[in-house]
Amino acid sequence: MKRLFLALFIIFLVVLPVFPGTPEFWINQMNSIGIASLVVLGLVVLTGVGGLTSFGQAAFVGIGAYATAYLSTTAGYSPWVGLLVALALTFIVSYILGQITLSLSGHYLPLSTIAVCLVFYYLYGNLGFLGRHDGIPGIPPIEIFGFSLLKAKHIYFLIWACVLLAVWFSKNLLDSRPGRAIRSLKSGAGMAESFGVHTKYYKVVAFVYAGVLAGLAGWLYAHEQRAVSPSTFGINYGIEYLFMAVIGGSANIWGAVFGSTLILTMKDHIQDIVPQLLNTSANFEMVVFGILMVFILHHAREGLWPILVNFVAKFTGSQLVQPKPVPDASSALPQRNRPQHGELILEVDNIRKEFGGLVAVNDISFNIHAGQIMGLIGPNGAGKSTTFNLITGVHSLTRGSVRFMGQEIGSLSSRKIAALGVGRTFQHVQLLPTMSVLENVALGAHLRVNTGIVQSLLHLERETEAQMLQEAKKQLERVGLGDYLHEQAGNLSLGQQRIVEIARALALDPTLLLLDEPAAGLRYKEKQELASVLSGLRDEGMSILLVEHDMDFVMRLTNHLVVMDFGTRIAEGTPGQIQVNPVVLEAYLGGVDDDLGISIDAKGANA
Repeated sequence: MKRLFLALFIIFLVVLPVFPGTPEFWINQMNSIGIASLVVLGLVVLTGVGGLTSFGQAAFVGIGAYATAYLSTTAGYSPWVGLLVALALTFIVSYILGQITLSLSGHYLPLSTIAVCLVFYYLYGNLGFLGRHDGIPGIPPIEIFGFSLLKAKHIYFLIWACVLLAVWFSKNLLDSRPGRAIRSLKSGAGMAESFGVHTKYYKVVAFVYAGVLAGLAGWLYAHEQRAVSPSTFGINYGIEYLFMAVIGGSANIWGAVFGSTLILTMKDHIQDIVPQLLNTSANFEMVVFGILMVFILHHAREGLWPILVNFVAKFTGSQLVQPKPVPDASSALPQRNRPQHGELILEVDNIRKEFGGLVAVNDISFNIHAGQIMGLIGPNGAGKSTTFNLITGVHSLTRGSVRFMGQEIGSLSSRKIAALGVGRTFQHVQLLPTMSVLENVALGAHLRVNTGIVQSLLHLERETEAQMLQEAKKQLERVGLGDYLHEQAGNLSLGQQRIVEIARALALDPTLLLLDEPAAGLRYKEKQELASVLSGLRDEGMSILLVEHDMDFVMRLTNHLVVMDFGTRIAEGTPGQIQVNPVVLEAYLGGVDDDLGISIDAKGANA
């Protein structure tokens, strides 16, 4: 169905300008839609997928347009030289601005992009060599092998060839290792960095990609209109591009084309209809347009493209987007060398964490050996998750040291610690709900291959991509979720999502696995299956540090336990020793009645 849709769309594009009687206005309108689609495709990657809101794309369109306009008029260079310079300039400027602005978060990033757009708008209007507010007229048309693209129906084919190529590039990028890294940016840096994703790097990649597509759109715009002026690159156009992305479906590639078509078509029709309805020449078009936008956003927060896709699926009885089978790989991903059974894996030595005047972790020490499952238990607020975060580099140590395989890791970032072979899950599930279960788990294997951006854009990473997806499939089958490969992660139950997190951690091929309440939300049978998986991992030589509230699960599974209370280690020993330890019973139950002989067993209090 998807290929049929694409074929029909390409046929429509080819036939429209050559069909007898096609109005010239339609061709010009399609040219405007195509140019806008390029800008919005970049916003889909940057904002819809990466979660980085930008109001400043019109500035990059202006850079591309003014670069080629100046070179092809004042300097007399070919428009193709203008293209190279336009792309180079937008790349350089977006890279520099990305390094500066992408360190900001929350509402500061959108505000900074508004400022960038205003800065460039006033630069265009005040620089003498750019024609100030009059702009640059008389831009020559593009020529291909001596054939001039002066007419609208001639440059039309170049514009839409660029759009289709950008769609292909964007799809290739988002369906690859870098694309999954960009998708993970929405979840925040913590989860992504824990699996080796260099979040700042991929933010800059998304920003530069969107900027370069906008620069390409500016180059086409300049030679299609044959004149440029600052008014076309103001903040109102930046907002309009963002509207196109959101209305179409900000996380959908084809939503960019659909949103551009819808917004530009609506604007033209509103300009014709509203004055007649209101019997006035006053400018009410933008008021009506704004009201319609609010209405659409209120009733279709994910955009209109997903609604259209679902309607087509119901009408035709088939899915427009079918899940792709997992590709075969010629070889598996390389694995780490496993330590010898009983070898010292992790040394935690007097680690301490202070948040202001609060001591969250108070000089905790313990060791973990290969082939051992250690439990870290204690009442709520005991500091267990903070200890996890200190080991994995999420929080910095106030003092103390953490050594993994003999290497000091207490000062390393989460990304570098993950690269050494430390995998983890989270107390609160951190999956990408709109991504498939398979892709979520493949994110865990991010560090095990090294696919570049250019390889991904050109779809030259087929072998490594197949290896990653095969690894993800293997780990999902290993934990009993092999039937859910193509299900959206957000559609699974909480218990199943926790199992997916374990599979994702296993895809890292860790030597040490840190599990934060993995059995929470699981039914009894699911807990038994999870215990079987963890026991099998222990038998393979993997070390596991486990935080869990289910005492029966902990006591049956672990080799050794450390008990915390108010950030301090209060006991350590085997499960049998901990069950009868009076200090532990005091912490859990508030006291021990010797006559009753209370112990922590299957009926013990929750940690």
